Amino acid sequence: MTPSELAAIGAGFSDPALGSQAVFRAALQALSHPGRPVDVPHDAEVPARGHAAAAALLLALLDPDCRLWLSPSLAGSDAAAWLRFHCGCVLVDEPAQAQFAWVAAGDEMPALDGFAQGSDTYPDQSATCVLEVPAFADAAAGGAAWQLHGPGIRGQVRLTVGLAPQAAHALVAQRAAEHAAFPCGIDLFLATERQIVGLPRTTRIRMEN
Repeated sequence: MTPSELAAIGAGFSDPALGSQAVFRAALQALSHPGRPVDVPHDAEVPARGHAAAAALLLALLDPDCRLWLSPSLAGSDAAAWLRFHCGCVLVDEPAQAQFAWVAAGDEMPALDGFAQGSDTYPDQSATCVLEVPAFADAAAGGAAWQLHGPGIRGQVRLTVGLAPQAAHALVAQRAAEHAAFPCGIDLFLATERQIVGLPRTTRIRMEN
């Protein structure tokens, strides 16, 4: 990487330890309360391509031992260089090789069974995916309405996401198929510009009628 390319890369957290801890706490809160939007506080100079919350989340989670897959619009962007510089992560070409994945808004989400699912002995060896969505929007404004059930949810939670109907239905169907293989399966974060929602593999999703 040339000096000019290095100079163009934005800064990470001003205090790497405290910044990572704050974002990691937000991630834990999101996974502990599936379906609840959680603010992601950070002061990193995130890349122009991609949502800020997704970038900050991966900045906190990745390290040099991690393998990351980026969707097409991110793979050749400043986001790839930014994460490689600050995290030292390894970029991979295929979803099946990844421990983490970042899918930009507007890019197609790969089939969930194309990611590492873990095993009965080592379920922790599955992938974690961060999927950008435009907003956690009102279903009347074009979002998909989901009903969520499972651990961390009292009764049920209603979540609306700014996904096209076809993509929303496909994701719900794939998650339902994964439940048959529990404890294997992927954990998923949805990310808008400032917030994340956690959808661990234990969370069941169904489309709202």
